[in-house]
This record gives sequence, structure tokens and C-alpha cells, in this order.
Amino acid sequence: MSAYKILVVTAVPAEAEAIRPALDPQSVAVEAVGVGPAAAAAGTARLLAGGDYRAVLSAGIAGGFPGRAPVGGIVLGTRSIAADLGAETPDGFLPVTELGFGRNIVECDPALLAALRTALPAAVTGDVLTLSTVTGTATTAAGLAARFPAAVAEAMEGYGVATAATDAGIPFAELRTISNPVGPRDRAAWRMAEAFAALTTAARALGTLP
Repeated sequence: MSAYKILVVTAVPAEAEAIRPALDPQSVAVEAVGVGPAAAAAGTARLLAGGDYRAVLSAGIAGGFPGRAPVGGIVLGTRSIAADLGAETPDGFLPVTELGFGRNIVECDPALLAALRTALPAAVTGDVLTLSTVTGTATTAAGLAARFPAAVAEAMEGYGVATAATDAGIPFAELRTISNPVGPRDRAAWRMAEAFAALTTAARALGTLP
């Protein structure tokens, strides 16, 4: 791994602290940049401007879509999608891509994703949604699941990190561990300990990347 300098970006310090001890700091830098896509994009761009990295990974805790990603499981994103970037219309939601104002989907780097799949063979793969407002109702969860049939998880930073990485021409991927089902907000049902333990387990696998 000496030839592969990776930047792992998390939202909050607790996520970074779950990842950092499992990795060689000479090969992998782990930094928390803040919550939400704007903070994630700005923080990632700042870090990339100040360092020499060959890959960027957005990592942390997420909600999993029921039946697609289990609580305590590990998810690898195939695409990072800004699910609420667009406009409401009488006929439904229009993503920014269809409005002609940019993109709302960033493909994860195929080679980096393949290496992560090899390192984490039990991980679920699929789209990871980025939202500025976390889902808190069954109605919203059902609507997202219908609009994004390949989505396995939702978080708040992946698209921001992906935008900064791809604009810098650096391979990007997204890794999440699941603390709760996407749907009605029930803090008592969250399994944070399991999600953080899975994050540490996943981090150890990063050390096996070529």
C-alpha cells in the first residue's frame, strides 16, 4: 500500500476516530470535515489542495434502505447521488441533471471500487444517496426507494466529497456502515455501536488495497 496514498473523509470526529487507529498514517490520511454536502465539498477541496493523494474515500455512518442494506452492515457505493438537488414540479421531482444545470450523480471509480470489493467481499454494493435533510418518515423513505431502485443507503456527505475529488481528477469511492433503517426517525432503534464497530472492521481492510 506504500504506493497508494488515500484520503479518507468523514463528517464527524467520532467516525474518523473509528477509522484512524486501524490504518497506517503514512499511507492513509483520515480527516473529519463537517456535516452536509457543502461542508464535505469545501473540506475535501481544501485537503486535496494541501496534499498529494491518489484516491479519496467518503466514509462514515449511514441509514440503510430496508431489505437492501442491513443494520450493522457495510456498504460500498457504486454511485453517489444528490437525491434532493433539483426542483419540485406538479409532476414530481426533477433532478438538476434534467433541468440542464449540472449533474446530480457521480460514478465511483471502477478500479477503486473493484479493489474495495475484493477487500470487503461481504459488503453490499449499490447507490448511496446524499441528502441535506435526513429521511424521517415512511412516506419519504418509500418515495426515495421508488425513485432510486439501486439505492442501498443514504447519508449527507458523499456527493460533496465526490464532487471535490472528481473536479481534482482523483479517483473517488464511498464506504458506509449502517446504523439504522431509512424511515421514521427512532433514535432508540439506532445501533451506533454496531455501525462504529463495522466502520473499524472496514477500515482494517483498506490496509490491504494494492
